Amino acid sequence: MALIVVMEDDAGTRMLIASVLRKDGHEVLQAEDGAEGLGLVRQHQPDLVISDVQMPVMNGFDMLAAMRQEHATAAIPVVLLTSLQERAHMTSGADDYITKPFRAAELRQAVSAQLNKLAVQTTLQALAVDEAVNEALIEQGNELAKLYEQRLAAELSERWPSADAQPQDERLDGASVLFVDIPNYPALAEQLEAQELAELVRKFYGSANDTVHLFGAHFMQFVGEGLLVVFAAQADTKTVNHGLRAARAALGLVDSSRAVQRYLEARYPGRELPRFEAHVALHAGEVTLTTLSDPLHGVVAQKLPVGDAVSAAILLQKQAVSLGWAVVASVEAVRPITGAVRTGARALVSLPGRAAPLDAVELAGLALQVPADAEGAQRP
Repeated sequence: MALIVVMEDDAGTRMLIASVLRKDGHEVLQAEDGAEGLGLVRQHQPDLVISDVQMPVMNGFDMLAAMRQEHATAAIPVVLLTSLQERAHMTSGADDYITKPFRAAELRQAVSAQLNKLAVQTTLQALAVDEAVNEALIEQGNELAKLYEQRLAAELSERWPSADAQPQDERLDGASVLFVDIPNYPALAEQLEAQELAELVRKFYGSANDTVHLFGAHFMQFVGEGLLVVFAAQADTKTVNHGLRAARAALGLVDSSRAVQRYLEARYPGRELPRFEAHVALHAGEVTLTTLSDPLHGVVAQKLPVGDAVSAAILLQKQAVSLGWAVVASVEAVRPITGAVRTGARALVSLPGRAAPLDAVELAGLALQVPADAEGAQRP
């Protein structure tokens, strides 16, 4: 397993971290402050460093800065242990953050994400996505719709219940939830004629429909002017999991929105219309597709996605528009695909009705193929 250096001045917390890591088979070296820990890092070249921020002699920030300045230690991933107050004023530099107090499961998840980063990078070479489809997604050509029209109809027929069927609730223990909405839709509706608006909506959501099904959507449903999509683990392969499929779909939807903006500019030159932009949110967790039906009135059975992952994804998209990010993803959604995607800014996003803010990052794109020694420059 991995060699991990733990830096923590509190003996109880340090013992807890070491115990969890050793239980998972890792070798652990411990230090009571940043200076002692930096010495261990220089001497042993560990696979990972876990460090508190507030420590005597040398704090976590200074220790991290020293590591990044030295060629031998610059690429070693670092997970910082922080308080909410420290996170609010924190800049980038670490590969991940864990907010105190933390659970053992959260620690394991963060450690696993960093140790798997190199393995995930190598699997990118195994991803085989048809070049013609990628071009169609970018250019928003009509060929994509023609190519997948029959497949889409067949999938909808199989996945969506009929009037005679009474399927049971479907529980998805591991799922990625995507929610996309058009923030400027009310402003566009005010300035466009009904037929013009209908044409615009069909253009974007027709492309969105193809995009999410191309990447293996398990379920999709319109919520107002937004679209909710669930990607399930059942369709995962050895090289692509539901998190990566959801991320690729999110980036494809952003490309679609940009193509629609270009269409607006060409279709209505001289009209100062609000920009057409789509903002996408990604979250991960348990989802249940519960069945709703009303046989008495002949209503066809329908499925409704429920769970905290669903509500959090919708709330995250609404709040993250103010951040100006095209795609916002919770850390829970990004950690399993660390190394396969590029991230930008990171922030604690307050969501209405939730006691604690959600740790979120800006999803900037798919990871580039880079040498192993340059990997330290790509940190979520």
